[in-house]
Amino acid sequence: MYKIAVMGDYDSIYGFATLGLSIVPVSTPEEAKEKLHQLAGGQYGIIYITEAVAAELTREIEKYQEQITPSIILIPGVSGNTGAGVQGVKATVEQAVGSDILFSN
Repeated sequence: MYKIAVMGDYDSIYGFATLGLSIVPVSTPEEAKEKLHQLAGGQYGIIYITEAVAAELTREIEKYQEQITPSIILIPGVSGNTGAGVQGVKATVEQAVGSDILFSN
């Protein structure tokens, strides 16, 4: 059975521990890159990453986009929402459905 991890700055992710998720606080891009590879190579099927940390790991995250696991999902952190998480979900759904789900006339 796969596990779920949440990676980002400590203030943004500490609450997820109460839900039983593994939290992985990181403070530098190098540390985040190393931890992402460890999580992806382990038993983690879903990895939530704060948008701020993900912005520093774009190339690393792209390496896993064509794989079934892990699924990497961007979430807002305490510093706010950049919209990157919503844009990622939108792009994935567009690819699967073949249409813009947020298009309005």
